[in-house]
Amino acid sequence: TSESEEEEEEWEPKPKIARRPGLPKKAEAKPKKPAAPWSTVARKMVKKVAIKEEMDVSLPIAPVEDNKMQLLKPKEEDAGTKPKSLNRKPEVPKKTEINSFQVKNQNSFVSDEKPSTSVPVVKQEKCEEEFAFDEPPSKKIKLNACPEGKPVKTLGGNKIKEEFEMNWDIVQALSEITNVEPWVCANLIRLFQEENTIPFIARYRKELVNNLEADALREVQHTLEELRTVAKKTHTMIQKLKKEGKLSSCLLKGLLNCRTLEELDHVSAPYKTGSKGTKAQRARQLGLEPAALSLLQNPVELNLFSYIRPNTKGLANIQEVEAGVQHILADIFAKDKDTLDFIRKLCQQRYISIQSTLAKVSSKTGNEKDIDKFQLYHEFSCNIKNIQHHQILAINRGENLKILTVKVNIPDGVKNEFCWWCVNERWRPKQFLKPEFMRLLRSSVEDAYKRLIYPLLCREFRSKLTSDAEKESVMMFGRNLRQLLLTSPVRGRTLMGVDPGYKHGCKLAIISPTSQILHTDVVYLHSGQGFREAEKIKNLLLQYNCSTVVIGNGTACRETEAYFADLIMKKYFAPLDVVYCIVSEAGASIYSVSPEACKEMPDLDPNLRSAVSIARRVQDPLAELVKIEPKHIGVGMYQHDVSQTLLKATLDSVVEECVSFVGVDINICSEILLRHIAGLNTNRAKNIIEWREKNGPFINREQLKEVKGLGPKTFQQCAGFIRFNQEYIKTFCSNKKKELGSRALLTKAGALGKKKSKLTPCASQLPNPLDQTCIHPESYNIAMRFLSLIGGNANDIGKSDMQQKVNVVIQKEGLEGTAKRLNTTVHTLQLIIDGLTQPEGYDIRTDFDKPDFKRSIVCFEDLSVGAVLTGKVENATPFGVFVDIGVGKSGLIPVRNITEAKLSKVKKRRSLGLGPGERVEVKVLNVDIPRLRITLDLIRVL
Repeated sequence: TSESEEEEEEWEPKPKIARRPGLPKKAEAKPKKPAAPWSTVARKMVKKVAIKEEMDVSLPIAPVEDNKMQLLKPKEEDAGTKPKSLNRKPEVPKKTEINSFQVKNQNSFVSDEKPSTSVPVVKQEKCEEEFAFDEPPSKKIKLNACPEGKPVKTLGGNKIKEEFEMNWDIVQALSEITNVEPWVCANLIRLFQEENTIPFIARYRKELVNNLEADALREVQHTLEELRTVAKKTHTMIQKLKKEGKLSSCLLKGLLNCRTLEELDHVSAPYKTGSKGTKAQRARQLGLEPAALSLLQNPVELNLFSYIRPNTKGLANIQEVEAGVQHILADIFAKDKDTLDFIRKLCQQRYISIQSTLAKVSSKTGNEKDIDKFQLYHEFSCNIKNIQHHQILAINRGENLKILTVKVNIPDGVKNEFCWWCVNERWRPKQFLKPEFMRLLRSSVEDAYKRLIYPLLCREFRSKLTSDAEKESVMMFGRNLRQLLLTSPVRGRTLMGVDPGYKHGCKLAIISPTSQILHTDVVYLHSGQGFREAEKIKNLLLQYNCSTVVIGNGTACRETEAYFADLIMKKYFAPLDVVYCIVSEAGASIYSVSPEACKEMPDLDPNLRSAVSIARRVQDPLAELVKIEPKHIGVGMYQHDVSQTLLKATLDSVVEECVSFVGVDINICSEILLRHIAGLNTNRAKNIIEWREKNGPFINREQLKEVKGLGPKTFQQCAGFIRFNQEYIKTFCSNKKKELGSRALLTKAGALGKKKSKLTPCASQLPNPLDQTCIHPESYNIAMRFLSLIGGNANDIGKSDMQQKVNVVIQKEGLEGTAKRLNTTVHTLQLIIDGLTQPEGYDIRTDFDKPDFKRSIVCFEDLSVGAVLTGKVENATPFGVFVDIGVGKSGLIPVRNITEAKLSKVKKRRSLGLGPGERVEVKVLNVDIPRLRITLDLIRVL
C-alpha cells in the first residue's frame, strides 16, 4: 500500500492542505466514538450545502468534467449525506464489516475514495501508514463506501487505482468495450473490489449500476478480469525484459499501450527467449540498423557498399545488405502504432470476408459422416461484419477436425492504399531519395505488409470473431439455463417418475407432494410383459392416489410414452384421470452415482435414484437441478469448444442468481441449495445446517450472525435472499414457550453469555415479519418508517388492504416524492413496496412455464406439412429454437420465423428470444425423413 499511497500524494490537489490542523485529533480519536466529530461537523455544514444538494441528483447521468469541481464535490456531499447515513440503519453491516476486510482491501479503500478521504492522504508517509490501519477512521471511510441512494458519492472521480498501471484508463477501456457508462463502470469496479456478489448488486444496489441486469453485470465482470489479465501479463513481461536488458523506452511504451493479449503477443514476440530471433534481429546483430535509420532520416550520406563484408554471412554482397536493411525497416513499420492504427481503420471500411473450403486431405481420408456434417461450409464465404456466431464456431470446429481450410480474405485495394500511404505520408523520407533507395523503401513496406502485418490482421480478426462467438455461446447457455431453472414448480401433486429402459426395465419412483420417496420399483414394459406390468402400475397409482406420470427423455422414451398414452386412451387407470409429461433427464445418471446422491438416498440403487431425480425435476426444478453440474444439463451450443473456465464461471453465477432471486426458506432447504445463495459457499452452508440441527429452527435473520464463519460481509450478501416462513416460526415459538418454559430461559442465558457482543436478547429471539420478504435488513429501518407513513402493520404483509394503503400514499405523493420524504432512493422504495405487497409465499417462478402435460402421442411419420401442433422449447441458439413437439425428434424454428409480433407481450421478457420451457404453437413447414429434420414456423407463444 505504501507505494500506491506515495503515488497518490503526487497528484493530490493543494487546497486540501488547509484542513491539516484538524488532523491529529481525528487520527487519535478513541475507537468508542468515531461518529461524534463527524455528526457535529455535518450539522454545522448542512445549511451551507443545502443548495448544492439539489444539484447532485443529475450527477450520475452526466459525470463532472471540470477536474477542480470533481475533487471538491464529495466534500460538500459528505456533509450532506453524513447525517443521513447516521440516522438510517441500512449501513450497519458495513460498519462492522471493516474489521475482517480491513487489511485485505486497504489499498482499495484509500484509492477508491480519493477525494472524500483527503484526510489520510495528506499526512506524511510515516503517520499515514499508522493512520490507514487505525480502526476508527477506516470505519468512517467504509461507512461511506456506497450510501444506498447516492451514486453521486462514488463519482468522486472515475479514476481508479489499479494494481498494475497501464497507459490506458481501466474505467474508460471497460466502458468502451461493454458500452456501459463510465460512472457505472467505476462504481462496479469498486463494488466488485468490496467482494459484492452479482445477485446482491442487481437487487440492492440498482441506483449505483443504473439498473443493469445480472447478465450485463456478468459481462462487465468478465471484461474487467480480461483487462486485468492483460495488465498483469504486460507487467510480468516488462520485468522479464528489464532483467534481460532488452527493455527500451519505445518498447515499454508499446507494451503499456496493449489492450488485448493478441497485441501483447505481437509486441513481445521478437523478444521471447528460445526463438532464434527474427530476420530483423539478425540484421541488427550484423550492425545494419544505422543504415536503415539513415535511409529514413539522412539518405544523402548513406552508402550501402561500405557495409559489405565478403567473409560474413548476411553482408557478403550488396543484395544481402539490402535484404538486411529491408528486414529492419519492415520490422520498424510493423511495430509502429500509427501504422497499425491506419491499417485497422482501413480494414473497417472495406469488405473483408472469411472463407472456408473442404480441406484437400480430408476429402481423401476423412470419415464420410463427419464431412457431411459440414456440408454448409464446403464452399462458404461471408463478410466478417455479418457472420453469425454459430457459423464461426462451426468453421473452427471443422478446421480443428482438419475437414475445412479457413482463410481471411483482405482485398488487394487495402494493400495498395496502405503501401501508398506508408511511402508518401507516414514514412516519407526527410530528404530526396535515389531511385534504388526508393525501390528499397517500397519493397520494405510490401514486405512488412505481406510477412508481418497481414498475418497479424488475420490472427486479430479470427481471434476477435472466435472470442465474441464463444462469449455469445456462453451467454446463450446461461440464458437457457436460467429459463430452465426458473421453470414453474408443480406443487401439491403426488408424482410417479419413470426412467425408461429396454433390457434393464423401466425404473419407477413415487414421490409425495413434499418430495418424500413413497415407493420404488422396476417394471419390464418392452420385453413382452407389458400387459402383466400394467396391472402393477395401476395398483401403485391407485394406492398412492397418483395421477401424474413423469417420463425421462432417454433410451426407450418413445416406446414408454406410447405405452402410457395407449393405456390412458383406453381409460385403463379409471377412476384416476392420468396425464403424463416428458422431462429432460440430462445429468440424472451422473447425479445418481455422485457422493451427494449417496448421502441423500443411501439405501437406493443408483438406477432408482435417477427415477426419483426425474420426478423431482417437475416438482421443484430449481432444487433438483442445482445438484447437477450445470454443463451436464445440456442446453448449450458448442459447449465443448468454448473456454471451460469462462463457461463454468458463468453457469455457476447463473445458478447463484436463480437460487438467490427465488430465495430459500432457511429452515427447510437442503445444504446443496444453500451453497448457491449469494455470499455462501460449501463450508458456510454446512455451518448453517449444523447450527439448525443443534439449536432448532432460525427465528429471524439476525440469528444468522451467530453461525460460525458468517461475518458481516457474508451476512450483508446473503441476508436478503433467505426467507422465513412466519407460520412455521410462530408455531415453533408458541410450542417452545409451552414445553420448555424453564429450559428456554437457561438456553437463552447461555447463548447470551457466549454472544453478548453480537446480539441483544430480544433481537435474537423474536420473529420479524419483514424476514419473509425480499427487503434487505439494511432497509428495515426505512421499511418501518414507510409502514408508519401509510398506517400499516408489519403483520399484514401480503394482504390486500396493505396493497390499498400503499396505493393511496403513492398516488398522492408519487414514488419519487415518497422516496425523498423517507430519505431513500426510488429503487429501494420500490423493493420495499414489492416486499410488503407480494402475497405470502410469493414465487417469481409463477411467471414462467409449467411442464406440458399430455394424454396422447404423435409419430414422426404422422407429421404432415401444414399441421399445427403445440410444443415446448428445448434449447435456444442464435440460429433458431428447437421445439419438442412430442415425436421423439425436436423441430427447429429458424430465427427468421421468430418475430416480435409473434411473441406474447404479457410475459416478462428478458430478451427477444424464446427460452427453454416456454410453450409454443407451431406449424410444420418441412419434414426431411432421411435426415430426421423438421422445420417449423412459430404461430404464437402460449
